[in-house]
Amino acid sequence: MNAAKGYPKASLASPSGRNRRNNYFRPNSRLKAGPFALKVLLLFLIPLSGFAATLEVPPVAGGDGVQQALDQVGAGGQVVLSQGIYIVHQPIILRQDGQSLRGAGPGTVLFLADNANCPVVILGPSKDITKGPTQRLHLSDVLVDGNRTHQPDELWEILTNGVVINNNGVQVCDVSNAVIERVVCRSCRSGGLVSTGRTRRLTLRDYTAYDNQFDGLACYRTEDSHFSKLNLHDNLAAGISLDLGFDKNTIDGAVLTGNDLGIFMRSSRDNVFGGVTIRGSRHDGVFMAQAGEATGSGWQLLPGTECTGNKFNNLRVAGCGGRAFRVNDSACTNNLINGGQFLGNEQGGLSQQPTNPVTTRNLTVKPLGSFPP
Repeated sequence: MNAAKGYPKASLASPSGRNRRNNYFRPNSRLKAGPFALKVLLLFLIPLSGFAATLEVPPVAGGDGVQQALDQVGAGGQVVLSQGIYIVHQPIILRQDGQSLRGAGPGTVLFLADNANCPVVILGPSKDITKGPTQRLHLSDVLVDGNRTHQPDELWEILTNGVVINNNGVQVCDVSNAVIERVVCRSCRSGGLVSTGRTRRLTLRDYTAYDNQFDGLACYRTEDSHFSKLNLHDNLAAGISLDLGFDKNTIDGAVLTGNDLGIFMRSSRDNVFGGVTIRGSRHDGVFMAQAGEATGSGWQLLPGTECTGNKFNNLRVAGCGGRAFRVNDSACTNNLINGGQFLGNEQGGLSQQPTNPVTTRNLTVKPLGSFPP
């Protein structure tokens, strides 16, 4: 295995079996061993009296050790990581209801190994989503580094139901009532954090994403969820991408800076955006459209994929290279911009079809050069 760029070789050394502690039967067990010793300890860790188990896994155990711990603690169990670099060769998967994976802040780095070509963390089943949603998962206090310049491919796998799983930092698939907080996703080969596959009531807060090959946050087939305190900057595609059934969700307190687009959205209905700030997008601040496909008779729009009933409260878009807000298709109706500022965007403020599918209230629009950069 090649040493990861930017990290000292000592941090990538092969695990050893030193420094074990034999706390076999405590509900909270600390593991300080490599994969072999970790496996031995896990065999003896059996929660007593109905208590869910907690395991602490050191960086030297890597992603394999983290996965072994998650599989051993079972439903409702918690795996705790310390500061340091965990090298990941295959996805870390939270498979069972109520599982939690918690780090110690941005000093806990989950680093995807060269040529691993996979997501770093998956919440929910990775292949079989026929059993129904996984419930009450929790991920917090980690930095996910997708090492994108050393991953030749974007695609990981296609599930049996056709869901495509790319090499994202965090993949959320077919879960309900999950919480993700204080997580950073950077330098991923595809997106930073992606939700799909009938995800319901996801809470994402205090999330940062940057330098990802595509979107900082992408959500598909996601409903009744809440996204807050988002800092999404310098991603090569959109800060936020919404498609394929993003309905009845709330996004508030988001700052999107220096992405190609601020927000890209299709097939999105009845969502509320509150206090979103978009700055310095290379193209548009918000791009709203209906999906289409090429046919023998030309480009055909697909019924049911339009954006309708979305509300933007106090939206601020400034200094973008395109329009502040572009509505591409007339079928995107009953959308509202309720208060906000469009300041100094190179191609102007609101661009929409003559049918005026967006209603505006208390919106200030100023041309390029009329406000400080």
